Amino acid sequence: ASACLCACAAPATRVDASAPMAALASAPSTPIAVERIAHPHGESPQWWFRAGAAAAQRARGADAGMARNVIVFLGDGMSIGTIAAARILEGQRNGASGEEHRLSFEDFPNTALSRTYAVDAQTPDSAATMSAIMTGVKTRFGVISVDQNARRGNCASSNGRASVTALELAASAGMATGIVTTTEITHATPAAAFGHSPERDWQSDAEMPAAARAEGCVDLARQLVEFDLGARIDIALGGGRSAFLPNSTRDPEYAQRNGDRADGRNLVDEWLAQGDTRHVWNAEQFAALDPAAPERVLGLFEPGHMRYAHDRANDGAGEPSLAEMTRLAIAKLARNTKGYLLIVESGRIDHGHHASNAFRALNETIALSDAVRVADESTSADHTLILVTADHGHVMTFAGYPARGNPILGKMRGRTDEGPPSDRLARDRSGRAYTTLGYGNGSGYTGASNLQPEGPKRFPHEPSRFEPATTGRPILDDVDTEHPDYLQETTVPLKSETHSGEDVAVFARGPGAEGVRGSLEQNVLFHLIVQASPGLRERLCAMQTCDANGIPVELPVLERLRALAPR
Repeated sequence: ASACLCACAAPATRVDASAPMAALASAPSTPIAVERIAHPHGESPQWWFRAGAAAAQRARGADAGMARNVIVFLGDGMSIGTIAAARILEGQRNGASGEEHRLSFEDFPNTALSRTYAVDAQTPDSAATMSAIMTGVKTRFGVISVDQNARRGNCASSNGRASVTALELAASAGMATGIVTTTEITHATPAAAFGHSPERDWQSDAEMPAAARAEGCVDLARQLVEFDLGARIDIALGGGRSAFLPNSTRDPEYAQRNGDRADGRNLVDEWLAQGDTRHVWNAEQFAALDPAAPERVLGLFEPGHMRYAHDRANDGAGEPSLAEMTRLAIAKLARNTKGYLLIVESGRIDHGHHASNAFRALNETIALSDAVRVADESTSADHTLILVTADHGHVMTFAGYPARGNPILGKMRGRTDEGPPSDRLARDRSGRAYTTLGYGNGSGYTGASNLQPEGPKRFPHEPSRFEPATTGRPILDDVDTEHPDYLQETTVPLKSETHSGEDVAVFARGPGAEGVRGSLEQNVLFHLIVQASPGLRERLCAMQTCDANGIPVELPVLERLRALAPR
């Protein structure tokens, strides 16, 4: 038998697509009926979409937002512990004890928790999680904005399974669109905004099996350049240049490197051939861009991921910071009177954690805070919704009983009666010092690896083999645990530290932000965004997916969106 997860209502009639969104938003909403199912076997793409719409509607005012612009910031791997440790680190760098400090987005008025699991994974990856945020539908580990009926690495299974993304809706609605990231622009998180693939690793054609190419699947770099929903992507900034260049073409920055593409296509040239376009690959070219110029911009600043913020000074050609890229993107996109959707990812938080290197992970989190501050200062809360969240967490631990003001990257010192941290190091039961931060698993394990001897490990370290530690924990008294290359100790030896399955935080301000509260399934974030944006809702209603209240409740089909005349 079917029941309802919210107040039951008679089946809603579909809204007149020509009805003004402002009028619909001001009318009382009838609660959306959602079928009660058995988990996980009763879940379907349509169920995820409708349940997400109902959860967003139930939040105060989520279906009445009038946001002209939407900016989504994604701290890849930014667990709640990461936020806490990063705020302390930045505060201590500013000369304070740190605990009372606030990252820019911590001043936003609305907060929530987001549940990150995938349909087939308790602990998810970035592909499944960002796909949920971008499409309103939870899906499988490792796939990019296709529904759960697609199987990873199986091209044929993904035919007809594309899930419409918020970026596609925005482009079709005539809004400006942009993607900014510090990872490869075709990496899982940014790719989920513009692409569809049963395999997150198909970034260039060279990474695809011949069978997948023959069955019609297209690599993610091609999908970015060929993106066209009545409008193309206006600005795309990040790394990943190799996926756009043929393997016969030398990289412009590194003489020893060529592109990756096996099909001979130069996608940078194809971008430039579209007209009114620019391509930049270094800091000087980026700085020369005119924010008021109408051209569309593709910035690819590294063959792979962009440098960590800490390491950027070592790049001879130079790279812009995440904050600088965000500032330029907002300036360019704001020229569109219909509004814009901008996706900004601080992707190397995740990579710092995978390396068991808390310094770089926290430093990248501070860089995200800088970028959010730029967006907050460059836009008005009257018409721009800013949402800050993470795709998943990591297994970084924040433990012990350090005194207030103890260096967050340092060794543990307890409290004194006078208040400051003790001069004496805290000791474990074997008499050895330990750090406040650590990792549940990863490459900071202190046993000997095939790359580094037994004892504390240093960045970079991606071993293929570990030996069990034979002398117990290392003696850290004379080890600089605050050094940027120090790797925090890990319990389980792995080549790379893993994600965690915990909830992540959501912060929001602007029209529709009041819907960000409580405990949310991650796919609900998409529905909060579209219910707050008249431009996005109108596109969905034009596809006959809305109920009588103008709320999208039926799963949209990409082919129908492509058939709509651009607005």
